[in-house]
Amino acid sequence: MGDMANNSVAYSSVKNAVKEANHGDFGVTLAELRSLMELRAADALHKIQECYGDVHGICTKLKTSPNEGLSGNPADIERREAVFGKNFIPPKKPKTFLQLVWEALQDVTLIILEIAAVVSLGLSFYQPPGGNESCDLLPADGILIQGNDLKIDESSLTGESDHVKKSLDRDPMLLSGTHVMEGSGRMVVTAVGVNSQTGIIFTLLGAGGDEEEKEKEKEKKEKKSKKQDGAVENRNKAKAQDGAAMEMQPLKSEDGGDGDEKDKKKANLPKKEKSVLQGKLTKLAVQIGKAGLLMSAITVIILVLYFVIDTFWVQKRPWLAECTPIYIQYFVKFFIIGVTVLVVAVPEGLPLAVTISLAYSVKKMMKDNNLVRHLDACETMGNATAICSDKTGTLTMNRMTVVQAYINEKHYKKIPEPEAIPEKTMAYLVTGISVNCAYTSKILPPEKEGGLPRHVGNKTECALLGLLLDLKRDYQDVRNEIPEEDLYKVYTFNSVRKSMSTVLKNSDGSFRIFSKGASEIVLKKCFKILSANGEPKVFRPRDRDDIVKTVIEPMASEGLRTICLAFRDFPAGEPEPEWDNENDIVTGLTCIAVVGIEDPVRPEVPDAIKKCQRAGITVRMVTGDNINTARAIALKCGILNPGEDFLCLEGKDFNRRIRNEKGEIEQERIDKIWPKLRVLARSSPTDKHTLVKGIIDSTVFDQRQVVAVTGDGTNDGPALKKADVGFAMGIAGTDVAKEASDIILTDDNFTSIVKAVMWGRNVYDSISKFLQFQLTVNVVAVIVAFTGACITQDSPLKAVQMLWVNLIMDTLASLALATEPPTEALLLRKPYGRNKPLISRTMMKNILGHAFYQLVVVFTLLFAGEKIFDIDSGRNAPLHAPPSEHYTIVFNTFVMMQLFNEINARKIHGERNVFEGIFNNAIFCSIVLGTFVVQIIIVQFGGKPFSCSELTIEQWLWSIFLGMGTLLWGQLISTIPTSRLKFLKEAGHGTQKEEIPEEELAEDVEEIDHAERELRRGQILWFRGLNRIQTQIRVVNAFRSSLYEGLEKPETRSSIHNFMTHPEFRIEDSEPHIPLIDDTDAEDDAPTKRNSSPPPSPNRNNNAVDSGIHLTTDKNKSATSSSPGSPLHSLETSL
Repeated sequence: MGDMANNSVAYSSVKNAVKEANHGDFGVTLAELRSLMELRAADALHKIQECYGDVHGICTKLKTSPNEGLSGNPADIERREAVFGKNFIPPKKPKTFLQLVWEALQDVTLIILEIAAVVSLGLSFYQPPGGNESCDLLPADGILIQGNDLKIDESSLTGESDHVKKSLDRDPMLLSGTHVMEGSGRMVVTAVGVNSQTGIIFTLLGAGGDEEEKEKEKEKKEKKSKKQDGAVENRNKAKAQDGAAMEMQPLKSEDGGDGDEKDKKKANLPKKEKSVLQGKLTKLAVQIGKAGLLMSAITVIILVLYFVIDTFWVQKRPWLAECTPIYIQYFVKFFIIGVTVLVVAVPEGLPLAVTISLAYSVKKMMKDNNLVRHLDACETMGNATAICSDKTGTLTMNRMTVVQAYINEKHYKKIPEPEAIPEKTMAYLVTGISVNCAYTSKILPPEKEGGLPRHVGNKTECALLGLLLDLKRDYQDVRNEIPEEDLYKVYTFNSVRKSMSTVLKNSDGSFRIFSKGASEIVLKKCFKILSANGEPKVFRPRDRDDIVKTVIEPMASEGLRTICLAFRDFPAGEPEPEWDNENDIVTGLTCIAVVGIEDPVRPEVPDAIKKCQRAGITVRMVTGDNINTARAIALKCGILNPGEDFLCLEGKDFNRRIRNEKGEIEQERIDKIWPKLRVLARSSPTDKHTLVKGIIDSTVFDQRQVVAVTGDGTNDGPALKKADVGFAMGIAGTDVAKEASDIILTDDNFTSIVKAVMWGRNVYDSISKFLQFQLTVNVVAVIVAFTGACITQDSPLKAVQMLWVNLIMDTLASLALATEPPTEALLLRKPYGRNKPLISRTMMKNILGHAFYQLVVVFTLLFAGEKIFDIDSGRNAPLHAPPSEHYTIVFNTFVMMQLFNEINARKIHGERNVFEGIFNNAIFCSIVLGTFVVQIIIVQFGGKPFSCSELTIEQWLWSIFLGMGTLLWGQLISTIPTSRLKFLKEAGHGTQKEEIPEEELAEDVEEIDHAERELRRGQILWFRGLNRIQTQIRVVNAFRSSLYEGLEKPETRSSIHNFMTHPEFRIEDSEPHIPLIDDTDAEDDAPTKRNSSPPPSPNRNNNAVDSGIHLTTDKNKSATSSSPGSPLHSLETSL
């Protein structure tokens, strides 16, 4: 195998066939190679020299020729695949259709309805008698053997904007998934498939599940025979260096011999809660189901007892055998009424409302450039409290750009208009940049419509070429006039001279040299500078110092890279210079301009971040770039603001602070950092993953943090997967990032994230609106059905009418209320969080208030309607009596009240104007109007099937009038302050942290079965009671001996969980308060909130360590607690 052409890398492999397929035969193990490829630059070189001598030593151990490559022997290739794996990453298996159906059927509401349906079906049988650029993609990991000016674009994997130069003496490590931008070379492959760096990340995202299982089984067998000390040692060293080893070893379990026990324990773990809204809805449905079951049971019991007592006790009738079928028919009727009450109580429209709301939002979000891959991510985003964002390509445009310039003695903060530059200066700029940039650097049209132009080649040179395009000049015209072969002499850029120069020979025999490079170096070689009119003038050292202070230093402080452009003329009459003497050639220059280059912030990002902060969402930047550039970009974005107490850290410092002496990550240490951390620079892929996991697992604040992560590179994959919501960039994003994400931003625009937050919050509010409407209907219908059945032995609302009210009308209502468009007002409140109930006290006030009005109207019509309208009574009708006008008026008025109450339900925070924005939702208006039309048809033409009798115009007007009364009654309800109604309770709380045993919080487990948790709750409460008794005994014993004897100091506790189990300390936070829209709710909650504010930290610099967490001794609390080793420890985390 010979050298390959430009923009390519050749691969070397075995020359001779291998006899035995085992690690020892090759002299190096798979684990050792994987550990080696996790190292970078100097660390990697040191490891290679220490263990293998040099790259040729690795080739020797792998029995690989650095020059000739594979022998082509199929048996040899097969053996190597058996040892090192194939260069293939198996995709994650999708769920089958039946699995999706089965998961959908696990909904508690549907289970209740399924049971009711089975019962009803059984009763029905009873019959009584009678993107790709012009560059090469590396498909595997390897180490460079030989290279020629090889430059790699690692931005997709590491977040670095600049191309990384690879050489044997500095950085020989080549990674899969990166692009070869310049040069050529050969490398020895060290890892393929799931063992490569890209494969490891894919494995963390869930791909290659089968391979993972095979690898685990293989490892277990090997452990029984031989301990892999070398692999463990390498991993520990790697962990000490960058803290990434633990996270980057998904295929092995080398922590000890208890792998089987861990696997068994993990297999037996319950599922993990996934969605905030799903948890609240499931809990609410269980509560409603229990209440409905109780009401239906009471209804059946009362009906049966009433019938038995009235028939056999009051009327003293004997039980006649021939009458038994009639008695059974009555009992079946009572049971059907009970099932009706149960079905009415259960909000069967709730799953549909959630599905409609999510599906509608997902469709609309597509227009807002949000491609939702996982449905629950839509509503989860509405509860987001933190966004960890990548810098390159997410906050910035991922293209170096000239943003400032010093031309003709004037400092332009923005690129000047072409007319502002003299023609002479413009000519120097255009020619100098066009010919003094590599001709391989160019700007191509965008691949996709709406995308940005593609930069190919050196990014700094592309920025200078972009400057010409901004000045309405075309560099290609100059290059066509002066082709590359006509360049007289080129001094290429290198790290020593930090400049590049190109010599042109003019037609008159004179020469002109154009030079560009680091401003501090090139300016020292300038003796002249172009004045305001474009003519050269003397440039003294004093003038140079002034430019450094007034131009270059301010640019550098803003994170800009400064480049100086200059030229020099060699007259025709003088002898030709000695071109090999570069120092004499590149001197006596005339300065054309000094430009400031950066990867600019997307113009829409600062405003988007401001909206996020106003909405109670903290934005953090996590990048692989250096800390100075990251801090400058963060200031421009608004992530950092001058004078704030913030924290900027590099990855190494972050790892040092979060790990103990053993190199283990401690949650306590993370909790001291993340609340004030705003910028994490020079971070590895696992630093981002560690930060996201630390924030999610933190218990610093009352509310569990809901974290969203944005990113476009392969390095963002694990964090995207771990986060509650992962956003990937659709245009610049890699396949790994998209696979790991929940939502893809099709326009790569950070502003789209704000729209996703709005839609997520809108979904949450839409469900709350529907619940407010649905539960009002249910409360009234259950009480009416229950009371009517107990008093009149029949339900005023017949089964078919209930079907219309519950199934059809609620379905339409869910569609109407779930399609409300979002508004900017949704961003004026903080996130609800996991503990905020679905039904607030204000909503409960509305539900009970409107239910009271409707019950008064219905019962008035039920027991006095025949007198009011002068019609026959429908009460105590025979078993198969025809429909009555009386009960038809009750049914019609009930439906009219629901129609107008649907308008009331549009507002859930106590707003008075319920009509605001109603015409913006055409679906809502159509459904209300359509429902009214169908109701007219049912009443006037439904007849016996719908148990309806025709009504007169007067009766219709009364029904509509009583229905419209709900609008006026709603205004009266809104005038009553919620804070005055102390008896109101909230409903639909999220799952509290202490309600979930510690084992359920384990990582990488599936979704929790909420019904199962409900069944276990009784056992948990029993253990809690027992634990409290034990605690009380310990308190008595503690006071008998010594109050503080045996107490553990807080600083000696190694985990945040152990810390929280000791109640004599509490954690206070300084989370800023953002008012809710529902001020009455906020007012009610005020007494329960922490009212102590921590003292301001005196540390105001970038190295601030104070995290805003203050520990205070609570003398009123018990001084003892359950032992961390106790089996009850995971059940009781606080007293």
